[in-house]
Amino acid sequence: MHVPDGFINTPVSAVAGVVAVGAVAVSLRGARRELDERTAPLAGLVAAFIFAVQMLNFPVAAGTSGHLLGGALAAILVGPFTGVLCISVVLLMQGILFADGGLTALGVNINVMGVVTVLVAYALFRGLVRILPRGRRSSVTASAFVAALVSVPAAAAAFTLIYSVGGTTDVPIGKVLTAMVGVHVLIGIGEAAITALTVGAVIAVRPDLVHGARGLAAPLKLLVGGELVDAAPAEAPVPAAARSTRKVWGAGLASAIVLAGFVSFYASASPDGLEKVAADQGFDQKAEEHAAAGSPLADYSISGITDGRISGGLAGVVGVAATVAVGSGVFWTVRRRRGADRPAEVKEAA
Repeated sequence: MHVPDGFINTPVSAVAGVVAVGAVAVSLRGARRELDERTAPLAGLVAAFIFAVQMLNFPVAAGTSGHLLGGALAAILVGPFTGVLCISVVLLMQGILFADGGLTALGVNINVMGVVTVLVAYALFRGLVRILPRGRRSSVTASAFVAALVSVPAAAAAFTLIYSVGGTTDVPIGKVLTAMVGVHVLIGIGEAAITALTVGAVIAVRPDLVHGARGLAAPLKLLVGGELVDAAPAEAPVPAAARSTRKVWGAGLASAIVLAGFVSFYASASPDGLEKVAADQGFDQKAEEHAAAGSPLADYSISGITDGRISGGLAGVVGVAATVAVGSGVFWTVRRRRGADRPAEVKEAA
């Protein structure tokens, strides 16, 4: 659903950019509370993993494909504020290095693919896990599935709303909304499956690393005076081996490299949901050439390498490396700012 330059007029794109800057600023502040010594290293990895999986377009209907948006996955794994930052880093890397998603439309893309998906998915996820049986892994994965599914058509509706205000072509908005939501419900099923499988895999080995599942374990019940009461939580220290994220980080990075470097070759070549709707409704001709179209990595291939498999695979690996490097730098900086701010916070509390 990467919106290219030319779909949205300049004034609305500028307003969307200001809103996106505000959302990122709020997220930077909020992420200080979410990131700790365990999750900070993983946040950059989550961004790189989302980058890799977004290269895997899957068929959803005749002549149409879809790909992961990632807002639900990021929010559940590392928190909503950090999730917005993860998607923003991915979109920035895609726009600058790979000419995917317009640069003037970057604000639109951050709002639609980042802010909307994160807000909708995380609110729905937290609501579901509170009413489903607590302490069960299946409840978390089921909630992740539903939250991710709903977040995709919500993003499609958000794009349609923006297009109704700043679209550069006079088209029936009702038809655009119906087509966008319809095809993105199907894409949402794929998004939901990927999100639930990933969250389920992480929670199976390291439930402490799933931000959205924290505090959901059912408390131990004790029989006191004929009544069941919650037992006091244990204060046992967590072993250093359990706190380490090296194995999870290594496995996640290896998975991202394999997906981007090898599996991406088999991705569907059909246009994604937005591209298909734009072509059917006649506003695809307004798309402008990307400012980074001359990039050596444009269109997820390396210029000068004629073998498509090698070119695309190497471009994917470069993208994963760049995303994890930039993302990790951002999140470590945020984490260090949290540490620097803590003495002042403690002093104020005293």
